Amino acid sequence: MTETSPDSPAPVDVVLPCLDEADALPWVLERIPSGWRAIVVDNGSTDGSADIARALGAHVVHEPRRGFGAACHAGLTAATADVVCFCDCDASLDPVLLPAIAGPVLDGAADLVLGRRRPVTRRAWPLHARLANLELARLIHRRTGLRLHDLGPMRAARREPLLALHLTDRRSGYPLQMLVRAADAGWQVKETDVPYRPRTGRSKVTGTWRGTWHAVQDMRAVLAEPPATDRVHTHTARGAGR
Repeated sequence: MTETSPDSPAPVDVVLPCLDEADALPWVLERIPSGWRAIVVDNGSTDGSADIARALGAHVVHEPRRGFGAACHAGLTAATADVVCFCDCDASLDPVLLPAIAGPVLDGAADLVLGRRRPVTRRAWPLHARLANLELARLIHRRTGLRLHDLGPMRAARREPLLALHLTDRRSGYPLQMLVRAADAGWQVKETDVPYRPRTGRSKVTGTWRGTWHAVQDMRAVLAEPPATDRVHTHTARGAGR
């Protein structure tokens, strides 16, 4: 990973929500594309994750409020690049693949690109999580008309239009709220396949039935929201901020 300075801003910022990912961080950060900036958002780690990330050249943001959405949004507000990527920090997704995710956004061919997870082994994605994902894809289609296969955590979009979505969920519903409000705003949404590996360490959300259940409840609440056309732009985000 190449650390950038304020005088040479990164073309893309990569937001990495982090909660006790000390074992995965070295592998993840060394695979951030050269010249891109890694923003590690420490969400209350007790294993020294923040110190490790800082020593490896990442920009570290501390978000004391627990929640996946809280960490993601803290990273988004700390970003300065025109295009922002999001990626899990547990080594289940390879940051080397981020240019393929960000490419259509940078080229103006898409407003939001999601990495569709394709597990490389059965243990990479527990059965209960895969079943929940299938149901979520069905609900997303019913709510937005988008035919997607996965609410991929690896994703890319332009920073200013993302901020204009006024995302409010700070828990597991954050990625879904981003997608729903983007669809309401008429964004062009695309998927691209990415390999999905067994994560390093234990999942805080989908690693248990209970965690998956709470995530599903958060997402059902997001899907029940009325269309957000009064809160977001009704035109596409392509080219915004250029």
